[in-house]
Amino acid sequence: MDFTLSEEQQMLQDTVARLVRGEYSFEKRLEFSETELGFSEDFWKQLGELGLTAVPFSEELGGFGGGGVEIQSVMTELGRGLCLEPYLQSVVLGGGILSQAGNAEQQEQYLSGVATGETKVAVGLQEPQAFYNQNEVSTKAEKSGDGYTLNGRKAVVIGGHCADLIIVSARTSGDVRDADGISLFAVDPNAEGVERRSYPTIDGAKGCDVFLNNVKVGADALLGEEGKAADVIEYQTGRAIAALCAEAVGCMEEANELTLEYLKQRKQFGVPIGKFQVLQHRMVDMMSELEQARSMAILAASVADDEQSDERRRTLAAAKNVINRAGQFISEKGIQSHGGIGMTWEYSFAHYAKRLVMIGHQLGDDDFHLERYASLLQAG
Repeated sequence: MDFTLSEEQQMLQDTVARLVRGEYSFEKRLEFSETELGFSEDFWKQLGELGLTAVPFSEELGGFGGGGVEIQSVMTELGRGLCLEPYLQSVVLGGGILSQAGNAEQQEQYLSGVATGETKVAVGLQEPQAFYNQNEVSTKAEKSGDGYTLNGRKAVVIGGHCADLIIVSARTSGDVRDADGISLFAVDPNAEGVERRSYPTIDGAKGCDVFLNNVKVGADALLGEEGKAADVIEYQTGRAIAALCAEAVGCMEEANELTLEYLKQRKQFGVPIGKFQVLQHRMVDMMSELEQARSMAILAASVADDEQSDERRRTLAAAKNVINRAGQFISEKGIQSHGGIGMTWEYSFAHYAKRLVMIGHQLGDDDFHLERYASLLQAG
């Protein structure tokens, strides 16, 4: 099969690559991570000005009408730069939910701002007790007058500390693990009863837990049909998984380059340690894992915007499982090859390893997706 990017796709990837190389050195990333915002507002604005935050949206919204491959091109380069900006949360997942579930008025209200980068969206789907099961929702939404009253807690909402809009799942009917009865709501993070407790994550980003205490929202806050949000959540999570796979590949590419360069430069017994056969074999294994991960990321991107099917579910589960394992392998072997310097704060490799660990736990770890793949295979 021909996986060569089209001229437009290659231009898109080159644009992101130049921007990241020019504006996102490792030293700057450390500075961005330590700010209250946790990323660069200027870099986020540049993403918007270049139209990169509009990639997956329709031309009516000023977008490119891009799909999984275009998102892959952007996310791979953001992964190489270890960029902290909430592109995945706001553009891919948040924008995707609004595009699929929002009505015309909601899309007009929110999506143009998301496409320009002026509106940052965070998505709260995960709960502390759920262990990756997004159908396990104990947050409640009870009808109250012309709207709803929300009560519950959402965990590890990346970018939620600075979001202009938070999309949360809440149960309007059914038992705590039922797929039926889950609804999605657009919540103003500054509304009365919304509490955000932010904290740094291991990869240098910022997450928060969102507490909803008798939060009143109008009927216009409901995204899509009441109680029927599970399919939307599953579909858009699949798109986000494909984007995460692409970001992981960018991280792995850079991690391998750093390791190879270190093996060429570091000397022991008067020769570069890359001359030692055991380290050559280790490097070959790391490159093999990267190639397999890259292939699975391409496959995930190719099905990201397909109609929902068991084949799409299996492909995305397989891709996330393979890429999680490859990320862990490359991180561990790279650290072993570097020795102590591989875990120092001042050296970038450690931060790539931490980001790969975080990606390995976002939207399901390798065990979760292996079980999901097996269950889908049996069901098929």
